[in-house]
Amino acid sequence: LQVVLFMDKILEQALLYDFYGELLTYHQKSIYEDFVLNDFSLSEIGEDRKISRQGVYDIIKRCDRLLNSYEDKLHLVQKFLTAKDQVAKIHEFAGEILKTEDIPETSTEYLRQIESISNSILEEM
Repeated sequence: LQVVLFMDKILEQALLYDFYGELLTYHQKSIYEDFVLNDFSLSEIGEDRKISRQGVYDIIKRCDRLLNSYEDKLHLVQKFLTAKDQVAKIHEFAGEILKTEDIPETSTEYLRQIESISNSILEEM
């Protein structure tokens, strides 16, 4: 359970950073990237940047608060995840309908196009 929670936290941080990272300063971005995306320890980042481990920790916590604040106001990650789920359902429904044998040929072609388009969208997400 702890591993799942840890992975969820990393995924959440990465998504928030993907959507809102450009709103951070260069200094904040570089430290946050090293910690979240590159999996460097607080000590490694501190040594590299000549700042204390506590200083690195404070910057990361500040970035987390900022990124979460942007999400609370804009909901872009939530909208993205909802859209991704809905497109996945469309893809699944089209595939299920195509498995049935009593649909007209014209409907089959439309369903194949829907399945293809939804698959392309999912690959891009």
